[in-house]
Amino acid sequence: MLLSIQDLKVAFRMGERGSKTLAQAVRGVSFDIPENSTVALVGESGSGKSVTAMSVLNLLPDNARREGRILYQGRDLLQATLPELQALRGREIACVFQDPMSSLNPVFTVGQQLAEPLIKHLGMGGRQAIERAEALLNEVGIPEPKRRLKSYPHEMSGGQQQRVMIAMALSCEPKLLIADEPTTALDVTIQRQILELLAKLKERHRMSVLFISHDLGVVGEISDHVVVMRHGIVREQAAVARIFSAPEDAYTRALLACRPSLTDTPARLTVIDEHIASESGDGGARKTAKPKDPTAPVVLEVRSLAKSFWLRDGLFGKREFRAVRDVNFQLRKGHTLGVVGESGSGKTTMGLTLLRLHEPTGGEVIFDGKNLLTLTDRERQHMRRRIQIVFQNPYASLNPRFTIGQTLVEPMSIHGIGGSTAEREARAHALLAKVGLDSTAFGKYPHEFSGGQRQRVAIARCLTLDPEVLVLDEAVSALDVSVQAQVLNLLRDLQDELGLSYVFISHDLAVVRFISDEVLVMKDGEVVEQASAAQILAAPQQDYTKRLLGAVPRGWSPDRVAATVA
Repeated sequence: MLLSIQDLKVAFRMGERGSKTLAQAVRGVSFDIPENSTVALVGESGSGKSVTAMSVLNLLPDNARREGRILYQGRDLLQATLPELQALRGREIACVFQDPMSSLNPVFTVGQQLAEPLIKHLGMGGRQAIERAEALLNEVGIPEPKRRLKSYPHEMSGGQQQRVMIAMALSCEPKLLIADEPTTALDVTIQRQILELLAKLKERHRMSVLFISHDLGVVGEISDHVVVMRHGIVREQAAVARIFSAPEDAYTRALLACRPSLTDTPARLTVIDEHIASESGDGGARKTAKPKDPTAPVVLEVRSLAKSFWLRDGLFGKREFRAVRDVNFQLRKGHTLGVVGESGSGKTTMGLTLLRLHEPTGGEVIFDGKNLLTLTDRERQHMRRRIQIVFQNPYASLNPRFTIGQTLVEPMSIHGIGGSTAEREARAHALLAKVGLDSTAFGKYPHEFSGGQRQRVAIARCLTLDPEVLVLDEAVSALDVSVQAQVLNLLRDLQDELGLSYVFISHDLAVVRFISDEVLVMKDGEVVEQASAAQILAAPQQDYTKRLLGAVPRGWSPDRVAATVA
């Protein structure tokens, strides 16, 4: 056995040093990782899966206290000294983290960062380490590896940054790779590439992988054994085939049920607690969504929208980069337009240009009979009340110095909504209740909430201005599947109640199928396909759309076994 975790308990000391108050994060977790195998840790945010994995090399804060045994090739790592752990880190056990941009040093080139562990752990000279670094970049599929050695992290895409992290982790040929949500923030095609790369490298290097994820669809495609965690305990563990074909625990069944489907559109998504409370899980989840009125009035019409950026070319020259080209669509009242595509396809730029958060290069955006792109600043301020945006990252879009109450009251004050502060505060409390938060949230700060709760606050902030159109830019992509289901249900409820229209930007085609009536598929700034959500997902016309659909993780199936045997 390569690694055996036995009755692991992890608690965090709260308050001042010496305090006896402990918050229990992991409660008696046990599982094994055999040689040359992939074990997946699955669960919602806060389930303790990352804390469990980071305990292996003690990559935890100073206030963490670990108990139990973590046996690596028979040696208890909980008893290892810091120098002994430093000798293991990167050399025999390596990590790939969720956000490569925060894991890579922005002031060092990719080559320097790849060479460092080779010099430190393997004693290579500088030239030899750079040659090995180039070979590693080539192995993980980065084009022009020699040139890329001189690049800085910010000069690479998210997928390329993650490949650099994988190359760095593999540089010393470790026996165990810990991959902590390595594909969560990536679009489906890049995610597919990273999963296939990890599987190929695992076989080539004969190493084991501890793969951490909240998405059972991803887990089913890469793992041999699955450990399901909730609230710091293991709810179920078994071979991947058994987990998917005959899960024994209600929580595992709920995780499998709450993910949106590519094949049907229920009225509501299953939520974890509802599914566990009612084991049948039928409720409203299997009722088909009611069709929208195809004759509803058009609230937003986009004609030949274009956006270019000018990039430096040489010492004095510039060249045009056409990020959005000739985009056309109509959005009807109470309808949702889904916009899908890979990273760099122009979907977010298009959404920001609609709101003139990017100044357009050409085209028209007709709203209430007026072209939003030619309005004066005064006219635009008034129109901005009626078209709002929810950004991808609720951690960055909320002011950390404002309470939730101040966050909601401020836009009402700016736009003159409500006759007094008391009236605005009462409206803010009502909106918090509408998005599923109680009145105690009013006086709290953003850091006191989970990601899903922050996204609910961001939605409530938009609703303070009584908008008619919401642009949702990857608004659920950073959330785990159960919280994602709650937010998507909320968006659908608000649409039904208030008649809102959505421009829903996402790389997750299953989410788009659930929420959207019509879908735009974008590639290189252009719309390559446009049709109803059901039509595009059932019978895509373009090869690009077919490739996007083919990249969606679908979990374990008997076909995977047949392909492995073949």
